[in-house]
Amino acid sequence: MARFTTGITVLTARGAQAHGMTANAFTSVSLDPPMVLCCVARTARMHRTILDARGFGVSVLGGEQEGLARYFASRGRPEGMAQFDQVDWFPGRHTGVPLLSGSLAWLECDLQEVYEGGDHSIFLGLVREASCGTGEALLFLGGRMHRYDPPPAARSA
Repeated sequence: MARFTTGITVLTARGAQAHGMTANAFTSVSLDPPMVLCCVARTARMHRTILDARGFGVSVLGGEQEGLARYFASRGRPEGMAQFDQVDWFPGRHTGVPLLSGSLAWLECDLQEVYEGGDHSIFLGLVREASCGTGEALLFLGGRMHRYDPPPAARSA
């Protein structure tokens, strides 16, 4: 799977204790109704947080946000809302979930279903609100992060 290019997101939730986590196991599922899914290891702190909150937020990271991806992937950051003190964020309009400023897109989701998927759970979310920013994507390929480099024709469009 290291040869499959994905986007990079930060999942956030505000259960008993707020938490954020870098994730690339995320995709659109349905347009009508709007639904997405994310996969989270059952041993991850985010797993319990999403279950407690009964929902989650998604910030789709842009090419300039590699530092945020690394921050939310690190284990050394503070716990709870304190981990958001060092980043620029805003509360989701419906749930108050932290969403990261400067991202390419933001979603607030209600948890619809949870499915077992090996050592992960597949969280199916109904999108309550979605909005988008501008910029180029941050990608994950071959175990490394990359900035999307559009072809010359796309740059001038």
